[in-house]
Amino acid sequence: MSDSKPHAVLIPYPVQGHINPLIKLAKLLHLRGFHITFVNTEYNHKRLLKSRGPNAFVGFTDFTFEAIPDGLPSNEGDGDGDVSQDIYALCESIRKNFLQPFRELISRLNDSATSGLVPPVTCIIADNSMSFTIQAGEELSIPVVFFSPANACTFWTGFHLLTLFDKGVIPLKDESYLTNGYLDTKVDCIQGLQNFRLKDLPGYIRITDPNDCIVQFTIEAAGRAHRASAFIFNTSNELEKDVMNVLSSTFPNICAIGPLSSLLSQSPQNHLASLSTNLWKEDTKCLDWLESKEPKSVVYVNFGSMTVMTAEKLLEFAWGLANSKQPFLWIIRPDLVIGGSVVLSSEFVNEISDRGLIASWCPQEQVLNHPSIGGFLTHCGWNSTTESICAGVPMLCWPFFADQPANCRYICNEWEIGMEIDTNVKRDEVEKLVNELMVGEKGKKMRQKAIELKKKAEEDTRPGGCSYMNLDKVINEVLLKQNQT
Repeated sequence: MSDSKPHAVLIPYPVQGHINPLIKLAKLLHLRGFHITFVNTEYNHKRLLKSRGPNAFVGFTDFTFEAIPDGLPSNEGDGDGDVSQDIYALCESIRKNFLQPFRELISRLNDSATSGLVPPVTCIIADNSMSFTIQAGEELSIPVVFFSPANACTFWTGFHLLTLFDKGVIPLKDESYLTNGYLDTKVDCIQGLQNFRLKDLPGYIRITDPNDCIVQFTIEAAGRAHRASAFIFNTSNELEKDVMNVLSSTFPNICAIGPLSSLLSQSPQNHLASLSTNLWKEDTKCLDWLESKEPKSVVYVNFGSMTVMTAEKLLEFAWGLANSKQPFLWIIRPDLVIGGSVVLSSEFVNEISDRGLIASWCPQEQVLNHPSIGGFLTHCGWNSTTESICAGVPMLCWPFFADQPANCRYICNEWEIGMEIDTNVKRDEVEKLVNELMVGEKGKKMRQKAIELKKKAEEDTRPGGCSYMNLDKVINEVLLKQNQT
């Protein structure tokens, strides 16, 4: 093996929505000649082997998986668990427990390099939430690139959390501020976020405790951003013009390289095409079911890997979908309902038997790109948002937390490819909006705009496009620096 092959170590924040985009980036780098080491937590690695099969990650040339402990007590990370871990516990543990095992892993990889088994590690690409990696990179004098799996607006808000504290915008005085109209206040202290209200900012700002651990975690990560050799986003200058303009003038080495779905689908396919990192076992029968449906006739419903809801809200969604009379495919995770399993009445099951299918998990991009899909009822995670754009599918939005309110704002107000469902979901509203999305005039206009946005994403990510050239620039000017000296 040639010593000159660059070796990138990639580490995501350990939840599904962060693993998926980073694996796409890993595949893109592999196509450009990099040896890849992808680092999961032991808990997630066990889940992957359970969902994909024990040999799922064996036999890929120059692409290996490693695992480090997550530092959580075993009841938090039960090896048989099939649920997303608690975000607060993870954030605390990342701050305290991850640096040392990560250092040891890099050291072990470099020891293997001396035996000629792998090339020496030449760069680290870390989820920007895994900001401890900057220390490991500095100790080894190799570039560390931060990758944001969320939109640029979310990073920019995190960067301005201290400003929001200084201006007295947060913390909220008490819980009543969540419902008394305060969140409708316009935000005027973050340049680039035109006409954003507090409710459009990432959900983690809605705090009453200034020492909230996620806010402190985010401030810490934002404070290290300037130490990264580059900062890359799974977005495009087209999707987030205002924020990207401001960011580019603040950080010299900042690049939009997305949407990654479009970049990957236009890349030459190789032996990594089959490599998937879904933590739940996929039910592919739904793809056969979609084959029997008319073009653009099915509503796809999926609230992502983290959203949870009460049994009452689940029933409002269920009956809203049933009463709309539109065909639908609904993904219901085992842990979607708070404190219990999902129980749908036989009356509901009979009502939808000829037009509804419920599955536990699915290969989402294949579903969204299926000709029978006409709309997407989504929690507005950034992966789901960009994947829907890349498939040209309009959305119904029910944001839950984190970056989702901001994504919803873009979808409904900036790009006009979606409509929002009230947080306090009611079946009549679901029925009405589903019908508007699938067969109404507004739905037609949104579908047209979604297709236009899809075309722009394709232009940005093909050779010569802005995102494509940005990725080239990061590879040549930052990631390959070690190999050129």
